[in-house]
Amino acid sequence: MTLRSICLHGPESTGKSTIAPRLARHFDSICIAEFGRTYCEAFGTDLSMADLLAIARSHDAKVKAALAGQQHPVILDTDPLMTAVWADMLFGRRDPWFATWNHTADLYLLFDIDLPWEDDGTRMFGRAADRQRFFDLSRRELERRGVPWRLISGQGDARWMAVLAAIASA
Repeated sequence: MTLRSICLHGPESTGKSTIAPRLARHFDSICIAEFGRTYCEAFGTDLSMADLLAIARSHDAKVKAALAGQQHPVILDTDPLMTAVWADMLFGRRDPWFATWNHTADLYLLFDIDLPWEDDGTRMFGRAADRQRFFDLSRRELERRGVPWRLISGQGDARWMAVLAAIASA
């Protein structure tokens, strides 16, 4: 199967934003950075549901534009499925828009919480119980949607090799 898009999915502080651009370089492709981080750096982390919708829609528009190009696979540092999980974490509910969104990636890489949590000023869920809940919700979202996914764990080079092996096995 030819992968047009690979999405890095999972809780904060699991290495997605570090690996995403490296993966794009590896495939001589492009990376769509996590728009939620950019948004929070500009507007703060006191998010509303309207903010989450703006994040999801903006990220989705960037992905659609990238997929129209010739460089594949497009590497996505999260997507609206992850923003829906953020809604679950922050509000215990999500806007109906998330249920209608259907532009899922060809492969999802679910990043495990086996790396230490680091506070970077935009992250919110550093307690072990919160990280586990975030991970469980992330996994359930992939299962609920029935999208192809692989679990990524390990530290340093082992994590990178796990990413490459997961993609090769897709």
